[in-house]
Amino acid sequence: MRGLVAAALAATVASMPALACEGAVTVCPTAAGTSFALISGGEPATVLVDPAADPAVRHAAKGFAGDLARVSGTRAAPRLGQPGAVGAVVMIGVLGQSPMIDALVRDGKIKAQDLAGEWEAFRQIVVDNPAPGVTRALVIVGSDRRGAVYGAYDLSEKIGVSPWHWFADVPVAKRANVYLTAGSRRDQPKVRYRGFFINDEAPAFSTWAQRKFGGANAKAYAHIFELELRLKGNYLWPAMWAPRAFNDDDPQNKILADEMGIVMGTSHHEPMTRAQDEWHRNTAGGVTGGKWDYTTNAANLRAFWRGGIERMMSKGDGKGYESLVTVGMRGDGDEPMAEGTATRLLEGIVADQRGIIAEVTGKPADKTPQVWALYKEVQDYYDHGMQVPDDVILLFADDNWGQVRRLPDPGSAPRKGGYGVYYHFDYVGGPRNYKWLNTNQIEKSWQQMDLAWQRGARALWIVNVGDLKPMEYPLSFFMKQAWNPEAMTTEALAAYPAQWAAEQFGAGRGKAIGALLTRYSQLAARRKPELIDAGSFGPAEFGAMVAEWDQLEKAMLAEKLRVGPQGRDSYFQLVEHPIAAMANLYRLYYAVARNRSLAAANDPRANDYADQAEQFFARDQQLSDRYHAIAGGKWDGMMLQTHIGYTNWQQPEKQVMPEVKRVTGGPRITAIDLHKVGTDAATIEAGDYARAVGGKGLAWRTIPHLGRTKGAVLALPQGQPATTPEDGVRLEYAVTAGKPGPLAVQLILVPTLGTGADGKLRIGVSIDDGPVQLLSDLLTPAPNAADSQPKRDWNRAVEDNARTLTARFPDIAAGRHVLKVWRIDDNVVLQRIVVGTGELPGSYLGGR
Repeated sequence: MRGLVAAALAATVASMPALACEGAVTVCPTAAGTSFALISGGEPATVLVDPAADPAVRHAAKGFAGDLARVSGTRAAPRLGQPGAVGAVVMIGVLGQSPMIDALVRDGKIKAQDLAGEWEAFRQIVVDNPAPGVTRALVIVGSDRRGAVYGAYDLSEKIGVSPWHWFADVPVAKRANVYLTAGSRRDQPKVRYRGFFINDEAPAFSTWAQRKFGGANAKAYAHIFELELRLKGNYLWPAMWAPRAFNDDDPQNKILADEMGIVMGTSHHEPMTRAQDEWHRNTAGGVTGGKWDYTTNAANLRAFWRGGIERMMSKGDGKGYESLVTVGMRGDGDEPMAEGTATRLLEGIVADQRGIIAEVTGKPADKTPQVWALYKEVQDYYDHGMQVPDDVILLFADDNWGQVRRLPDPGSAPRKGGYGVYYHFDYVGGPRNYKWLNTNQIEKSWQQMDLAWQRGARALWIVNVGDLKPMEYPLSFFMKQAWNPEAMTTEALAAYPAQWAAEQFGAGRGKAIGALLTRYSQLAARRKPELIDAGSFGPAEFGAMVAEWDQLEKAMLAEKLRVGPQGRDSYFQLVEHPIAAMANLYRLYYAVARNRSLAAANDPRANDYADQAEQFFARDQQLSDRYHAIAGGKWDGMMLQTHIGYTNWQQPEKQVMPEVKRVTGGPRITAIDLHKVGTDAATIEAGDYARAVGGKGLAWRTIPHLGRTKGAVLALPQGQPATTPEDGVRLEYAVTAGKPGPLAVQLILVPTLGTGADGKLRIGVSIDDGPVQLLSDLLTPAPNAADSQPKRDWNRAVEDNARTLTARFPDIAAGRHVLKVWRIDDNVVLQRIVVGTGELPGSYLGGR
């Protein structure tokens, strides 16, 4: 028994996040003379809010008090009003709206005037003698209601309550004493609107919500809203696949969102707060259900949109439910509008929509926040001169696969509404859906969103997270970067995995589990699991990849033994399941590949691989079943997404066991897995340069793990204009030609897109002091048919998660040379180089 108690105590201690004790208002386990006792002897401080405080502040105060109870083990509840409060108190309020806070400012006890008029800013202040009977207090003051909310939840996270404490069952370590250092600390977001989109939500999220809550109703969204606020987000596009419609399904959805402080929106193709499915409801009224075509059905569309804005304003306070209204129009069901739709028509649609907004709100249209998403073909209209009202946020999009398509040109004039980016961690569409597991590298989203920030996209960042789970890790990073992109330096990026893992599993486990998450993300991002089949890789390379997954799974299982029992459900969701499931998928398809190869040679070993494949297929279901059973069945349904058996871009209706063949007899033949290519080739990792030469304010930085192998290199800061070879910004590599003759150089790039109007990217290559070859690349996202070479190249690049460009030099002497790679355009990210004097190998990781 004594050993069990000691083990439990050790597990609890290991699960605690590190406490800094440095700087103003930081969390510390020990007291100093000026410290504030947030928890002392197991007793939490009293949380005070004004009786008339905004509902969002009261919700957060209740949440913060609950967090103190989780940490201390003692029940705590917020108290309305200040009279009679004694001992340690936490005061939460909004500057100019809280009599309790304003009295402290008026009496000179706190300085918070710098918050006036700011967006979502907060101060955390330790103050002595704020009120009779109160010797010391923590004052959390917001510039507005969300500022106060973030000020509270910021401390919740620091005392050990993960934003994912409910949504990933992250345990909270108990502490008898938690202190805050003295002083005043200020913070606020850099990106104005920060949020996520629950999308492609059937069958997983939809089934889970139905089983757990009876649907995507206010009971379900209460947890989603709280999660977003704890992640310091403020904006949500709700689940919208038919038959879901956020505002219509449960009228309490919009009420609760507003009460908690969430800014609601609708997705890029759902204008005027209307869900797409609402157009197909209530058709007997004569407005909805007709053709979604403004040239033939404008009156009904305007009436439909007016209803959306009237509903937004139905709160009755003249301000309405807080919203960021999507304007514009795409075809019904997120399809393009009619071919050849005129740019002028879209401009007219938006003008009419803004007229409705002005009429219903009783205010000029520019007083209601709006966003216009330049998604897919709508970007083409913009590039062809479509005019967007200056106060509307212009929302650029990625290509659905993590490459931002368009950004403001360097030096372009600022817009009142500003610019934003719609990014994807999940997608339904060509060349293949990817919906099952997290396959996103934070290094890649950092690179693209840092580029967006540097180029002026600072008004709105929103990411498609599919079912929300299992995107916990990349979503956390996305929101952290959105809060302060300037603080997310390359050093902060490198430190993030261990920091995030420590928040979920304790400081003692952060480094090891962070390394597992990083390695998993890199291996998973090499190729989306929905794209993998028996023919994805060559035999030897496939086997090597399986060995990498074997090694990772072994390390994951070893680390699992060091996680306390209270953290096992969380570990399974965040670490074990994705690694085990992806490793199993690789083994499945490798076994199928070996089966087919051996069966073709009539080798009876094919039968062994057929048996293995069937076992791996069965294990896939077992892992999903286990996910649905953990935490008392809390996540039942969340892993229903099909992922085995794709034959085109759309998901199969059910899992399909890949075909295997069995051999009844015949000789045992040794299959040949390797084939030699007549080449003198060498592979060089991008970070293994001999010399890096900067210039024009640029310096080369290696981003470990970015891409498919060791890492990638890019010139920072991003967002800078093109350079020329005369500027001298280059990388130099030592290479040796084994024989004289032609030399081929493959540059394997992390896929990116030219974000200017022409969509092109350029990079230079030279040998020794020879002339520079300029390689120009054009990848064109192909939402429909890949009917041109740039579209086919884009398909290959996103499927392989790599883009290969080749430079050829016709007459190179044998011996040592210097290969030079020249920075020309921004946003070109080099991950690997293959150099050879013959035909270059066509391996998956070596380049195609």
